[in-house]
Amino acid sequence: KKTIEGAISGVIFCTISFVLYAFLIAKLENVQPNYIMIAVIGAFISVISQLGDLAASAIKRDYGVKDYGSIFPGHGGILDRFDSIIAVAPFLFLLTGNPEFIKIFNFI
Repeated sequence: KKTIEGAISGVIFCTISFVLYAFLIAKLENVQPNYIMIAVIGAFISVISQLGDLAASAIKRDYGVKDYGSIFPGHGGILDRFDSIIAVAPFLFLLTGNPEFIKIFNFI
């Protein structure tokens, strides 16, 4: 039950959040971020996150499972809280393990 508008607004909100966080870090830590690269990474992470959520939903649909848990009916269970993180974590691991990644912040 995902909508195109929800997906697009999720990407926009994630991108803006990444840029605002970079702005905050720039003010606190005296660095000059590459805002364009940070915005691209934020948008990409949002898309990966949404794909992880859709993949988990597809798996549930294939097995005829409505929710992974029963503590809060209708909320999907604990795995629904982490399916996006499970998809994003490997990407962030690879990204932060790359020495070039740190270059998105130029230390002043």
